[in-house]
Amino acid sequence: MAQIPAGAGPVPTHDGIPPRERLLAMAAIGLAMTMAVLDGAIVNVALPVLAKDLAVQPADAIFVVNAYQVAVTASLLPFASLGDIYGFRRVYLPGLAVFVVASLACALAPGLWFLIAARIVQGLGAAAIMSVNIGFVRFIYPHRMIGRGVANVALVVATASAAGPTVAAAILSVAHWPWLFLVNVPVGLAALAVASRTLPATPESGRRFDRLSAVLNALTFGLLIIGIDRLGERGGHALALAEIAGALVIGTVFVRRQIRLPAPLLPVDLLRIPAFALSMATSVCSFGAQMVSYVALPFYFHDVLRLSSTQTGFLMTPWPIAVALIAPISGRLADRYPPGLLGGLGLATLAAGLVLVARLPAEPHTLDIVWRLTLCGLGFGLFQSPNNKVIVTAAPRERSGGASGMQSTARLTGQSLGAALVAVIFGLTHGLGVERAVSLSLGCAVALAAIGGCASVLRRGAAG
Repeated sequence: MAQIPAGAGPVPTHDGIPPRERLLAMAAIGLAMTMAVLDGAIVNVALPVLAKDLAVQPADAIFVVNAYQVAVTASLLPFASLGDIYGFRRVYLPGLAVFVVASLACALAPGLWFLIAARIVQGLGAAAIMSVNIGFVRFIYPHRMIGRGVANVALVVATASAAGPTVAAAILSVAHWPWLFLVNVPVGLAALAVASRTLPATPESGRRFDRLSAVLNALTFGLLIIGIDRLGERGGHALALAEIAGALVIGTVFVRRQIRLPAPLLPVDLLRIPAFALSMATSVCSFGAQMVSYVALPFYFHDVLRLSSTQTGFLMTPWPIAVALIAPISGRLADRYPPGLLGGLGLATLAAGLVLVARLPAEPHTLDIVWRLTLCGLGFGLFQSPNNKVIVTAAPRERSGGASGMQSTARLTGQSLGAALVAVIFGLTHGLGVERAVSLSLGCAVALAAIGGCASVLRRGAAG
């Protein structure tokens, strides 16, 4: 039977922790999650400068981004499993400390390969943070307020994901690229100080960690993400397909092993819960639709409408602002109304907004773009909090870590698939013009949002 260790932070009751500690705990989680999510995209803007300073080819500099992404995705589920085994604090706090130290190492990197190694370590720290953050909500908030807690985390993730390029541009306008990493040090230390005092103790399962499953998991997701990223490279399709095929073969072995285990690292047993499985599908589709839009639209604004990079950045901000406005409201609604219905309504709104974006007039006014992207953001925000609440509450309480890891894995998988889909479409339509490629990309985003919305509505008959 799971035990909660003594002397390891506030001990939650069935009704969460006291309001003051709750506020501080969520502030610490918010700061850590902002850093972890931002660092997945914040370096992209600095790649040209970084490549010049380190005297390397741009193609080699891209490994600075990919190393972080692969490290996070490949280690999320192992850290989630460790959280269930040893308690969330013993994963979260060391992970946050590793992230801070690795950020300092990135800033002081003397060369490319040192920077890539530091980014891998930073990604491992970020994975430890992401793997249990949603799981913590279940122990921080009273049951009647879980929707609000999940909404707060969703707000941080959505806003940080979208704000990466803007934040990077702001930092680079006044400082050199190492400051993209140095800013994490004071913020991370503050989050660590607050988290160590306020994050609650959680149950320990006491079972053994499955090392073989962790290796198979890393190979499966690592090869899959690397292969998906390589699909966008010219002349690299054969290798990309080989890597994806390898991921599928190893993944098959991995899944078969998990089916035989009573408490698997990849929680395939949770996927037998209809509401949980449908929520995973909804999450992958929705984040895929979002990433398709985030990657394709800047090309439309810059190459078709001939707007500057600054104007393009500002035009993309209505989406995350709308998410920030609606996420707290949708969290409260999720505590009162069926999350499946709210998620379906949100993704239907997102699909409608994307259709309207795809049908922009030839010479749109700024307001034409702003209100359409605002509608997309409102739909995405309305979906995200209820969906995450189902993921958290559909799993047994003692499996909250696994559920949290699956939620983050679904998000990252959807984002990777979305980015790869745009790269493939742009490659296949080369010579037909950017406008045609963007139109096809947005059509795929609409289809993904619609599929996700259908999966969400189906949860109404699956206790979701």
